[in-house]
Amino acid sequence: MKNGQPFKVFIVEDDTWYGSMLQHYLALNPEYEVKRFESPNDFFSHLHENPSVVTLDYSLPDCDGSEVLKKIKDVNPDIRVIIISGQEDVATAINLLKNGAFDYIVKDDDTKDRLWNSILHLREISNLKEEVESLKTQVGRKYDFSQMIIGKSPAIEKVFAMIEKAAKTNITVSVTGETGSGKEMIAKAIHYNSDRHKEPFVAVNVAAIPKELIESELFGHEKGAFTGAITRRIGKFEEADKGTLFLDEIGELDINLQSKLLRVLQEREITRVGGNSVTKINVRIVVATHKNLLEEVKNKNFREDLYYRLIGLPIQLPPLRERGSDILILSKHFMDGFCKENKISKKTLSPEAQQKLLQYSFPGNVRELKSIMELAVVMADEDIILPEHITLNSSTSIGDLLSKEITLKEFEIQIIQHYLDKYDKDVLLVAKKLDIGKSTIYRMIQNNELKIK
Repeated sequence: MKNGQPFKVFIVEDDTWYGSMLQHYLALNPEYEVKRFESPNDFFSHLHENPSVVTLDYSLPDCDGSEVLKKIKDVNPDIRVIIISGQEDVATAINLLKNGAFDYIVKDDDTKDRLWNSILHLREISNLKEEVESLKTQVGRKYDFSQMIIGKSPAIEKVFAMIEKAAKTNITVSVTGETGSGKEMIAKAIHYNSDRHKEPFVAVNVAAIPKELIESELFGHEKGAFTGAITRRIGKFEEADKGTLFLDEIGELDINLQSKLLRVLQEREITRVGGNSVTKINVRIVVATHKNLLEEVKNKNFREDLYYRLIGLPIQLPPLRERGSDILILSKHFMDGFCKENKISKKTLSPEAQQKLLQYSFPGNVRELKSIMELAVVMADEDIILPEHITLNSSTSIGDLLSKEITLKEFEIQIIQHYLDKYDKDVLLVAKKLDIGKSTIYRMIQNNELKIK
């Protein structure tokens, strides 16, 4: 067996010669541990050993095979039972198979060969099941937050503690953090460490879907609901049933759809676009945004009742610049992974390169660091990465500005560009953060002084 345990075959046969023949034949496979019993009582006294398969003579002197099959299944329904009978009775065979027998074999000259093949087939099925369970376990391990969310800083340790709390219940979770900080990874860590880990994880980026399509994307539609709806289509809520639905950039959801989402969350049911029938859903919700939703509520861009429905357990994901030495831990992780993937010898960071990384503000957070380190590996000819191999977006590093002799106008441009990059080109938010008019930013964009692409 794949798990290292012996494959146990128990033979229940009152005919000593016939039972010994089957035992000898099956024992030719060195992977099988074969035992023979001549009475049901003797067999039942060893059933606690949990055999992998039982070959059962249907016509035993004390009781028939149906009774023994029932007792086996009552003790352990996972034990496979192959019935061996001296009579070819179709009705009996069908009844036994319905009651849980794996196979029904008639005693004749070919019995031992059929039995051999039946057990081989049974083992193939068992191995496939083991592989499926192993893959499910690996998926869970893959998103084990202590392994996949890399870092040891106090800031990220707080996040770990919140993930643990979230994974123990079905509470709605709201993840906030800057673009590129790893919000979807947090959602996956919660899902794959919860009791829903074997069910679907479905992610939807609300900002990436045109507002005229988002209702159909979330709730599905019926055939003919609108032009182009040539077939029925289930939405993401139905797709995620019994699992987790991750709604990324929830702050971008159109205000007109927010009331429908609120109703779905309250009633736990959806109605497809163009349909009348109601479908019950069982979905755990995780939302994420880089916006301040409470601020959006104050500005009438987000419903207050939906906000309180979604806030649930809030997890604030710290930006990379606030995670200290995690920057170096993540750098090594990304370098090692890229080197292994591309069959390159491992590289190390020079002290000067480390210092350069630690002084940078990382507006793109973890996503940006990954790109920087992969490029650094490519640029370095030797096994050590030097500062010149690390390419940073200098326009976003406020610390670097102070070391340069530039005009006040150039300072202004680079500071505004930094905030535009940091807040995902949200002009209105940047204008509020810097306390300047949005028309000033738009004018600078029009004059090609600022870039929003």
